[in-house]
Amino acid sequence: MQNIIPPATEKLAWVMGPYQEPIATVQPGETFQVSTLDAFGNRIDSSDLDLAEIIQLPYVNPCTGPIYVEGAEPGDTLAVTIDEITITRDYAVSCLIPEFGGLCGTVYTRVLNDPLPQSIMLHPIGEAGMMYDPNLNIPLIPVEPFYGTIGTSPALEAISTLSPGFHGGNMDAADICPGNTVHLPVNVKGALLFIGDGHAAQGDGEVSGVAAEVPTTGIITVDLIKGHATPTPRVISDDFLMSVGNARPMEDAARIAFFDLVTWLSTDYGFDRLAAYQLCSQVSQVRLANMVDILYSVVAKFPKRYMVRS
Repeated sequence: MQNIIPPATEKLAWVMGPYQEPIATVQPGETFQVSTLDAFGNRIDSSDLDLAEIIQLPYVNPCTGPIYVEGAEPGDTLAVTIDEITITRDYAVSCLIPEFGGLCGTVYTRVLNDPLPQSIMLHPIGEAGMMYDPNLNIPLIPVEPFYGTIGTSPALEAISTLSPGFHGGNMDAADICPGNTVHLPVNVKGALLFIGDGHAAQGDGEVSGVAAEVPTTGIITVDLIKGHATPTPRVISDDFLMSVGNARPMEDAARIAFFDLVTWLSTDYGFDRLAAYQLCSQVSQVRLANMVDILYSVVAKFPKRYMVRS
């Protein structure tokens, strides 16, 4: 099995775009191993560090990639199945970053209040779960690893790995987890897949802007859906069809997600378009994946048990 590891620091992927040379090539149907650094480049090993020295925009949230997929052409869809994610460290990192998060002033949401004080926490991970704080008497947090960032290259732009979009990117959707398949658009030859930002746990919305950040090793299988381009990232699990909308304001992200979900149900699964619209109003579910990044991410989920019976 091919093992794809992050390149040297000076060659890490800080953007998703068509201008960086691929670090590996895989074939459709191939299963391979890929390792990722955490969102801080594995540079935080103490709560006493100065975040200003660690976080140097735009060099945050490094991804492993780009990975070239043989035979992928614009107009195809790349189907990425997450077979397994292993956390490769015995602790996760979380932070309060002074001007980043859902409930503070940021460079996009300007207020006159002082920035929040910085805070770094290291959360021990054991077989039973993750400890938030040894001084706080609460249960262990279940460890449910997923990729916060996964995407393909846009056709022309080089988009920061901090941002989500129609190409995927930093969606922070906990549904990008083992057992699920992610559909991403192919905009350039070879697709150019990027993966990173492993999380051991995360609440919906990622409200402070940082989850339980960890390095990972994953087992991934890629395939191609030829001649059919997904218009926005999609996820398929055993129980749900999911469409992801990435936009600001948040209601536009939700509209993108639901528009795609209704369209998907009507074009691929035999529903009348307006019947699917009305049914979604009664049975669908919503995950606010992130409310902190450059664009917000909303996942609209349709339960498969309501699929049209043949």
